[in-house]
Amino acid sequence: MPSLFRRRSIHLMLLLLPGVGYLLFFFGLPLLSALVGSFRLEDGSFTLSWYQRIFTRPSMLRGLSTSIYYGVMPVFVSLALSVPLALLLRKSFLGRKLFGGLYKLPMAVPSIIVGLMIIVVFERGGFFDRLLSPLGFTLPKLVRDDWGAGVIMASSWKQIPFMTLIITSAFAAIPEDIRFAARTLGASRLRTFLTVDVPLAMPGITAAILLTFIGSMGSYAIPDIVGPPTARPLSVLMVQEFKQGRFEQVYAMGMVLSLFAVIVLLTYYALTSRIGAGNTRGNA
Repeated sequence: MPSLFRRRSIHLMLLLLPGVGYLLFFFGLPLLSALVGSFRLEDGSFTLSWYQRIFTRPSMLRGLSTSIYYGVMPVFVSLALSVPLALLLRKSFLGRKLFGGLYKLPMAVPSIIVGLMIIVVFERGGFFDRLLSPLGFTLPKLVRDDWGAGVIMASSWKQIPFMTLIITSAFAAIPEDIRFAARTLGASRLRTFLTVDVPLAMPGITAAILLTFIGSMGSYAIPDIVGPPTARPLSVLMVQEFKQGRFEQVYAMGMVLSLFAVIVLLTYYALTSRIGAGNTRGNA
């Protein structure tokens, strides 16, 4: 019996070896190399100066806050539009299949093209500005403005289909009998949605929020094209440092962004664990 268990363990390890090896080679080793490089000077000695520059230089601090801002704001915009879209896709209506395919199109558009589209459509003298000018209206500055409205619009347009896809699947996984039971007990449609649908779909919703935040925070092309020149996120500053040959600084900036992503990931796991425990107690 022990020999049989040992053979099964060996077989399981052999099955996992290709996937684990791929992750270690293509993700683990580069991440470890960047981590080690972020603590080294050009002569190989240990230093914290690269991290000190991030948290002491005004341009770096503003870049960090801008990265977080560009990560958070598209989450709010995308969530506000993705939830109604997910609810709409649950219903049957004429052209549902066509709509279900069209709303996913932004996922196939490269970020650099999205940035150029925002310039063509929303820039001063662009499509909408020329459309409104005969009516006496002027489009406010939405591209390269101080609030990064163009970046938020472009990132949201890119992320909404992805978030909608996840949230739609989360709502679809809820048994219809639970909704029917809530309605039978006198709950309105709104109360059923808030007290049944949202709590049960929360793991999927939080996963969509997490992935949208990480993708938007680390984006380079969109902030570089339509973002304000006075506030550059760390992703853009990393490229500038790379062009100047300060690779150790690039490593440190990448580690800081990765740290924020890990913090968000741990927060996601903590929230889903609490939600799962609450649902278990409720079912008991």
